[in-house]
Amino acid sequence: MFRSATFKLTMWYLAIVMAISLCFSVVLYHVAAGELDRGLHRETERIYTQFPVFENNPLLRPGQDYENGAHRILWRLVGFNIIVLVAAGGASYWLARRTLEPIEEAHEQQKRFTSDVSHELRTPLTALRMESEVALLSKKASTSELKQTLASNLEEVSKLEGLINNLLRLSRLEADELQQSFVSVSSTKIISEAIQQVEPMAKSRKVSIKHSGPDYAVNGDHDNLVQLLVILLDNAIKYSSAKSDVEVVSARHEGNINISIQDHGVGIERKALEHVFDRFYRSDSSRQKAGEEGYGLGLSIAKMIADVHNGNITISSKPGEGTKVSVSLPDVEAEPKSTRSSN
Repeated sequence: MFRSATFKLTMWYLAIVMAISLCFSVVLYHVAAGELDRGLHRETERIYTQFPVFENNPLLRPGQDYENGAHRILWRLVGFNIIVLVAAGGASYWLARRTLEPIEEAHEQQKRFTSDVSHELRTPLTALRMESEVALLSKKASTSELKQTLASNLEEVSKLEGLINNLLRLSRLEADELQQSFVSVSSTKIISEAIQQVEPMAKSRKVSIKHSGPDYAVNGDHDNLVQLLVILLDNAIKYSSAKSDVEVVSARHEGNINISIQDHGVGIERKALEHVFDRFYRSDSSRQKAGEEGYGLGLSIAKMIADVHNGNITISSKPGEGTKVSVSLPDVEAEPKSTRSSN
């Protein structure tokens, strides 16, 4: 499809360039031929005036000289247009490829995204259908077995609901409408709310969350910044060792507010770090062995939230030692409002 589009766009570019070149050549030919004709007539009249002996001399042929000069101008313009055609052809193809490359890339990303979503939706739907069919076909199924099937189905529905909510959140972030509602947000407040949301999971896994650092003001959307930190804290808790700590530290650095989250878990292999923000990407086998399931959308959403807030996320990790995620957001105040520390 894009090869055909490239060829068509190249032809359009080339047609435009050649139309301009030919129009320019026609105008130039008429101007040059007119100047040549006037110049020859003036020169002939000057010779006849100064040297009457040359009048009616067959050696002076202004008409033929004009035709010869006009033909030379014409052929030089033809040669010029041939050069323009060759050069414009190459330039038009290059420009067409440059124009269509981002469109082609976006199209491929959309195809991959659609394929991934279809696959991720198919898995829980298949499980729902199989479990329901087994329960319906079993004539001896007890009440407890049916309840267990329904409970399993509810788990799959919950997974589907989470996936759909994440996809909706991605679409809203891509619409880039959040910046219209940005306000000054307390860094301590969004960190505290994020910790509060993940606290039950942290307690169930015997992981302690510690927060330290001053309170800064950042410009952004409160709910989405909380969601960003919840995603990062959720990952940190999931892959932390039992009875370990997750440290959250806020600090100012080079005009930005940095919020870092350090865990002491299984870590991420180097080859996986460059893909962790890709949609539907699941990390290396060591993290999969930790028994955690997900759709691979969390870090993609986190990165998009940071991007919308003109921020940045960086990840450093060593397998077996833990992972550190740093979120950098633009600072809107010169000095911190207060210094707080919480465990």
